[in-house]
Amino acid sequence: MTAYAVAILRDVEMGAEIVEYLERIDATLAPFGGEFAVHGAVPVPLEGTWDGTLIVIAFPDAERARGWYDSAAYQEILPLRTRNSRGTAILVDGVGAGHRATDVLRPAS
Repeated sequence: MTAYAVAILRDVEMGAEIVEYLERIDATLAPFGGEFAVHGAVPVPLEGTWDGTLIVIAFPDAERARGWYDSAAYQEILPLRTRNSRGTAILVDGVGAGHRATDVLRPAS
C-alpha cells in the first residue's frame, strides 16, 4: 500500500544549502521508489488558515518510506534543510483502492 512522507515547511531560507538539498534529494528517493506528489504548489485554503509549504512524497510502501528517511544518503543531506527551515515531517500509510469513509469505523485487522 502506498505510503507518504509529508512535510510542512516554514521560514525556508533559500540559500546555498537549500539549493544543494534540492539538487541531491532526488538521488536519495530513487532507490526506494519515492516520487514527489506535491512540491512547491501554492495551496488554496478552503477552511481555516494555511502557513507553510506542503511537500508530499509517495513511496510504494511504508517499509521503503522509512528506509528512505533512515538511509545514510538522506540523513547526510537532511541537516541542509533543517538548518534552513522550520517544519513538521511525518510518514503516513495511504489507503487502498476502493477505500470508503466508513471503513475507519471497522476494527483494524
